[in-house]
Parts: sequence; C-alpha cells; structure tokens
Amino acid sequence: MGQRIDYNKTSPNALQGFIATGKYLDTCIIEEKLRRLIELRISQINGCAYCVDMHCEQLRVLEEDQQRIDCVCVWREVPFFTDRERAALAWAESVTLVSATRVPDEIFNRVSEHFDEKELVDLTVIVAMMNAWNRMAISFRKAPFRKA
Repeated sequence: MGQRIDYNKTSPNALQGFIATGKYLDTCIIEEKLRRLIELRISQINGCAYCVDMHCEQLRVLEEDQQRIDCVCVWREVPFFTDRERAALAWAESVTLVSATRVPDEIFNRVSEHFDEKELVDLTVIVAMMNAWNRMAISFRKAPFRKA
C-alpha cells in the first residue's frame, strides 16, 4: 500500500497551524518523555504505523527504557509507570476515544490530582494534535521507512 498524497509537500500552508502548535508544545511544561509516551499510546489506539514508529524512535533517543516503550500498549497491566503517567495515559485514551467515553468525571478527577489546570490544557492539546496528525498520516497512508 503506497502513500496516497504527500501532504507536507502538497499543502504546506495547510499544516502551519499544526506546526505552530507543535512548537508551543516543545516549550510547554509537560515532560518530553511523557509527551512522547502519550503520543505513542494515541498512535497505537488509532493504528498509525508511521507515528508509532516515529514516537518509539523519539523515546529511544530520549533514552527511555525499551521495556516501557514495549509495554505502553498494556500500561494498566504492568508496574513500570508512575501514577502521574498512568493518569495522563488514561486521560489521553479517554480524550482520543471521546465519542465512546465522553471523558468521564472519574478520569478528569484522577488526572486533576497529578496535573494543574494549565498542565491539563497542555496535555489535552498534545492529545488533540496527535489525533490530528494521526488522521493526516492514516488518511494519506504515510508509512514508516525501513532504516538501514
């Protein structure tokens, strides 16, 4: 299955808002490793091969433990994640699956124990942007490339 459209090349101006938001997120208070774990989990849920590959690589560059990377998809069943990370992952999953979950108060209350209001807004922007990028990559069949 080949790429349908190279959206970066075809319409770079359409992505300027995405890029600007990404630059903001690069400076926000959410720790980079946590951001990449969240982005990985969202990409796993959405089935975005390109983004799963990219975020795994980003986490390896950040020297994240390979076992934790491998187990993001089963984070509830393993003891490798902190309470803060678990709350963020639960929030990311619920917001990603908003049509099914409606983001219940229980998850909001749990994440609010670990993140202040600004952090929670930033966390939600991370989730929203990752979902937007996934939708671009999946729709246009952007695929990871084999590294030599």
